[in-house]
Amino acid sequence: MTRRIALPTLCSCLLAGTGASANPLTAAALPAEGDLTPHVGKPGLELVQVFKRERFPNIVVAVDGTLVATFGTGSVRARRSSDGGATWGEEITISKPGFQCGGLTVNEGNGDIFAFVEDHHPPAPLKVFKSGDHGKTWGEVKAVIKPDSLGNVPSMHMNDRGITLRHGEHKGRIIRPSRWYAGRNAREKWPEHYTNAIYSDDGGKTWETSDPFPAKGTGEATIAELSDGTVYYNSRRHWAQEGADPRRRWTATSKDGGKTWNGLTYLKALPDGPQNTNYGCMAGLARLNVKGHDIILYSNCDSPGGRKLGTVWASFDGGKTWPVKRLIFEGSFAYSSMTSGRPGTKTEGMAYVHFEGGPKGGSTVARFNLSWVLEGKETGDGTVPDWVKSK
Repeated sequence: MTRRIALPTLCSCLLAGTGASANPLTAAALPAEGDLTPHVGKPGLELVQVFKRERFPNIVVAVDGTLVATFGTGSVRARRSSDGGATWGEEITISKPGFQCGGLTVNEGNGDIFAFVEDHHPPAPLKVFKSGDHGKTWGEVKAVIKPDSLGNVPSMHMNDRGITLRHGEHKGRIIRPSRWYAGRNAREKWPEHYTNAIYSDDGGKTWETSDPFPAKGTGEATIAELSDGTVYYNSRRHWAQEGADPRRRWTATSKDGGKTWNGLTYLKALPDGPQNTNYGCMAGLARLNVKGHDIILYSNCDSPGGRKLGTVWASFDGGKTWPVKRLIFEGSFAYSSMTSGRPGTKTEGMAYVHFEGGPKGGSTVARFNLSWVLEGKETGDGTVPDWVKSK
């Protein structure tokens, strides 16, 4: 049975300040970012099972407001929701056979959605699929992925969704996290592993690979663009040199559209999966589509042991501090992916976490708003700013 808690009425976005330089329009002729008000209505949370078997979640919002969730290890499948996540359509096969490897990416310039599929657990041959109709149909496309500065062509597995850059010199670029496996996913290879990103300026035909993230032992990663065009990178980490901690998250930023990464930071406030192991867990991360504010949400298990106690944290300063958190689901909660609703659509004001686990198992989509998160627990890492409280 679907768990339901009263959700806020979704209102239309405020169109003020939607000029191309300040707030670009998406291919749906809607502003990419809107007002804070829709995010702070009546608090609400809802959990809906989406897939019943296999693993590896991703989720995006198409430019028209359609939610597209993907999943699968034997075949990669999608389901769509046109009503803001209340109900979901039948499964759509993207690739069979196929191994979901994350990085589902919406090109806000033309509405295309890219899905990345590997033949099996990587390192493995890669196929790229594209949908031009908001996830209804998919076809394989030719795409060139260039090696990084060390000569390595990255794997795509298993990262949170990609994004379109909206601000600064590189606006219009599509970018998603990726990684270098150093041959295989084995403990003795962890010190050689690193994350990076791939990005395209020609609509997904050619993808450049960024320089490595400035830490070894890193794995599945997340990415967001801040309001000044800075690209924020938040990574899982299996291994760290002596004296460093692989059980919390690690971050860096880019000022050149995701080509290079600087400012490596140990993020003590955020757990990287269960705290009785270095192995970590794939996390979800999204900047809310609020113009002029850098509100970022992060999802992972908040557990001393075992993949459970799925929780979301909120930052109001672009990931520097994380002053509040709230439990999404007490039981099984493993890999997660996150996205933010779009202004002017039925998803406006909502955040979505697609995670392994939930009341019925398989995969579950949690939809909630910022007001619901704000009713959670204080973490002691910074404070919620007055401009949020005043709303």
